[in-house]
Amino acid sequence: MIAEDKPVSQLSSRKLLTVAGFAWLFDAMDVGMLSFILTALQREWHLSAVQLGWLGSISAIGMAVGATVFGALADKAGRRNILLVTLLIFSIGNGISAFVGSLTLFAVLRFFVGAGLGGELPVASALVSENVAVEKRGRYIVLLESFWAGGWLIASILSYFVIPRYGWRVALLGTMITAVYGLLMRIHLRHANDPVKSVTTDTKQTWWQKMAAIWTGQYTKRTFMLWLLWFMIVFSYYGIFLWLPSVMVVRGFDIVHSFGYVLIMTLAQLPGYFMAAWLIEKIGRKGVLVTFLIGTAISAALFGNASSTAMLVFWGALMSFFDLGAWGATYAYSPEQYPSEIRGTGTGMAAAFGRIGGIVGSLLVGYLLTAKVSITWIFIIFAASLIVGALAVLFLGEETKGKTID
Repeated sequence: MIAEDKPVSQLSSRKLLTVAGFAWLFDAMDVGMLSFILTALQREWHLSAVQLGWLGSISAIGMAVGATVFGALADKAGRRNILLVTLLIFSIGNGISAFVGSLTLFAVLRFFVGAGLGGELPVASALVSENVAVEKRGRYIVLLESFWAGGWLIASILSYFVIPRYGWRVALLGTMITAVYGLLMRIHLRHANDPVKSVTTDTKQTWWQKMAAIWTGQYTKRTFMLWLLWFMIVFSYYGIFLWLPSVMVVRGFDIVHSFGYVLIMTLAQLPGYFMAAWLIEKIGRKGVLVTFLIGTAISAALFGNASSTAMLVFWGALMSFFDLGAWGATYAYSPEQYPSEIRGTGTGMAAAFGRIGGIVGSLLVGYLLTAKVSITWIFIIFAASLIVGALAVLFLGEETKGKTID
């Protein structure tokens, strides 16, 4: 068993954070840009709200498959190799997507892009978690997640300036830069500690054994808690943020103003991450998760009921602040539930189950809007789901602050 509470000497924790963080940033840029592209596609291809919901859900289906498959492969082939493969899959898929003119083909490519995205996120968090000292492990994982806000910010800026003027295809082509970054990442990560390489052949388990292991003994309650947390946070995130530009249009704003207001809300994500990163080693993982999930729930309910533009932007910004801070804590908390030999599988399966929530959340908004359900009630549903996630952590979760992973 590896001593995982000390950082590796070959690669500094900060450098690893930066290298993995930029991969995370590119992931977020794609997801963020999709929310704006869906709004543009609705007008260009005359899509219904239900069709938009399915496009978002297909990405989530791909992420579920990717998290399951690549999470398990990371426990077999190593974190570094799988991290590079997933990055290349979603960058190439995005580039091809810029040239399609068919909704069906665009949806198929979104599945593969989603698979790359879904596989990369839990693998990157596991790699960073295994290479950082125990006393700052939680902070570094939340800081890794903070790159997500940077990606969303870039997506918001590009969408605001590029899509209305040059179209969504040009915006998608810009994401091809991630393929080049994949080569740089391979060079910089060659000295990172990969615990999978240190596990002997005698102790290696098959995928089915690892799947069974996360549901046995002390891991049963942890796995149930994680799956419930992931389902609720992904369900609400995709239901809220993937639809946010479209919701602003439904509220009566034109596409340029809608993109501008979402850009302002996105700026609040960064301080949310930094606050969570500071608190997570002060009050622990559970305290941050419960506080930020409840904060998101309250903000979402008030956002859905806002009657003025100022209140809409204010509660939307606060919702971004708390929700992305909760995401950072979730990624810090998840790898700490399992030992190295099943960490990729356990974290990947939790993320995969969460993506089912993303599928449901994205589809639900499309169907509810078609049924003329008010924005207020839609956001109350998401607020309630976040409360359920907070209660799962509060009553079923164990505090892992300061504890070695194995």
